[in-house]
Amino acid sequence: MIVALASPRVATSLDDGLENAGRLMAEASAQGAEIVCFPEAYLPGLRGVDIDVPPFDRADQERATRAVAELARTHGIATIMGMERLTDAGRQIVAVVFDADGRELGYQTKNQLAPSEDPFYVPGDTRRIFEVNGTRFGVAICHEGWRYPETVRWAAARGARIVFHPQHSGSNQEGIRLKEWGGAGRPYYEKAMVMRSIENTIYFASVNYALRFPESATALIDPAGECQAYLPYGQEGVLVQSIDPEEATGLIASRFAPARYQESTPAER
Repeated sequence: MIVALASPRVATSLDDGLENAGRLMAEASAQGAEIVCFPEAYLPGLRGVDIDVPPFDRADQERATRAVAELARTHGIATIMGMERLTDAGRQIVAVVFDADGRELGYQTKNQLAPSEDPFYVPGDTRRIFEVNGTRFGVAICHEGWRYPETVRWAAARGARIVFHPQHSGSNQEGIRLKEWGGAGRPYYEKAMVMRSIENTIYFASVNYALRFPESATALIDPAGECQAYLPYGQEGVLVQSIDPEEATGLIASRFAPARYQESTPAER
């Protein structure tokens, strides 16, 4: 299977974001990719960080969903789009999945919010497995994939060969400039990518914005925990890579034995 990880610059408007998405989807499709994943909440942008997020109401949500569906159909590529979803309970972060014919297959909500996101979003409460061209996959969104590894194991234990990880780590205003992938003394994010892969024996595909000061690269980790490829830091573009789903056995995830974690009282011990 050929997968693509799209790392766009921050959008200045919803139309700008859709234009960027279409351009990167076309590039991914031209390189033979069957599925492309975009960063967290790319449409319209992630709130609570140092980027200006344009207005986004229910009408914008519907327009963006229709537009991405049409782009997926036009370019013949399944698409995972980080978006906002407005609900009666409040604003959610979701990853909406479309097949190559533009049909919406569903969406994964972000269920574990970072504390800094509490003023802007409400968490979801469900998890889903998706399938494209015979390959099962899951989605864990940013903070939950970093700090809550069980979100990735949930998918791996249910047959996911790859977990996509739309995220936003870093700043567009200030910060350090990374030069070495996974280097000692650098932010832990790339090391966490390795762990999510190797502790489940699956591919892990983490997708960041093209920020001026990213704290992690957009990268694909293989089931042995090796970084298969990554985009240069801060560079807008699309990472297209071939994966072998048969290598993602999920062995370590399948050996998880929750019955061995039953709580007991001192008397029972």
